[in-house]
Amino acid sequence: MNTNFLGLPIKQSKELSEMLNTLLSTYQIHYQNLRGLHWNIKGSNFFELHVKFEEYYNDAQEKIDMIAERILTLGEGPLHSFEDYIETSRINSAKNISNDNEAVDLIIKSVQEIVKLERPILHLAGEVSDDGTADLMTQFIAQQEKELWMLNAWINRQ
Repeated sequence: MNTNFLGLPIKQSKELSEMLNTLLSTYQIHYQNLRGLHWNIKGSNFFELHVKFEEYYNDAQEKIDMIAERILTLGEGPLHSFEDYIETSRINSAKNISNDNEAVDLIIKSVQEIVKLERPILHLAGEVSDDGTADLMTQFIAQQEKELWMLNAWINRQ
């Protein structure tokens, strides 16, 4: 079996990198959506959500960097153009959302899609003993599951 400098199988590392690039693209669109929500939110929940959305986009920015660096660690290159992000993302960009329920619903749906991307990455990483990628996905998923619970509680849906 051909392995890379990490001792991981080259074929599966390339596959993981492709999956991570889809996740990276999705996160980039999610990040931009969060920025837009932060800037445009209106109404009686403005102060609460304005701060929360900033927290979320700062977290997304950190995750974007971690994903890109993991792709590089696996020996591949991260996507880095908006064209690639739009083409590869599993979520769409959102425009002109200022309503609190609509904004939170968008985040819920986006995070659900992100988790759907992360679980197969976690599974494949586990199969090839890529502990670095598996650990990253485990941390992300645990945090996102809690966020989904809290967002659904806020919107009063579960």
